[in-house]
Amino acid sequence: MDAASLSAFAAGLALGLSLILAIGAQNAFVLRQGLRGDHVFAVVLTCALSDALLITAGVSGFAALAEAAPWIAPLLRWGGAAFLIVYGAKAALAAWRGGEALKAADDGAAGLRRAVLTCLALTWLNPHVYLDTLVLLGSVASRFEGRVWAFGSGAVAASFLFFFALGYGARLLRPVFARPAAWRVLDALIALVMWSIAAGLVWGG
Repeated sequence: MDAASLSAFAAGLALGLSLILAIGAQNAFVLRQGLRGDHVFAVVLTCALSDALLITAGVSGFAALAEAAPWIAPLLRWGGAAFLIVYGAKAALAAWRGGEALKAADDGAAGLRRAVLTCLALTWLNPHVYLDTLVLLGSVASRFEGRVWAFGSGAVAASFLFFFALGYGARLLRPVFARPAAWRVLDALIALVMWSIAAGLVWGG
């Protein structure tokens, strides 16, 4: 990799990390799965691969899709808001009941399928992810003429690094979450994050 490509890769890595570090619905879900040790690999891989697909689409120049089909943005906005409201309500209920989050997830295909589908919904029903990947990263990548794929590779690497670090690094906090009260606080915070994002989609769109 030459110096120009390395510079583009580093720029993509830095921008990708700066965008993904913000607390959001997807990150809160990954953190919770990591703390519980519940299908962590499948969840973090789903998040990282989803980001990789979106980033690839962005640097390939598909950001113009939203302009060609203006109905996509409202659909994602309202669909995402509805999902976040329901998911936030489930987290709030778990916080209210207490101890609910300490129950082990169902074993087998059903538990795995539920975790992956929830992860996919939190990713693909979030309009902000399209702004970050298709629009922002796509537009910045165009500045690296001849090096757009180096830039995109850096952004993809950022997603893999972050999600795997978050999912597997969460185990370091398990002693804290050995107490039911800590889980109640986490679920309450997750509910607030979900609802605040939903409110932003409804009133800010």
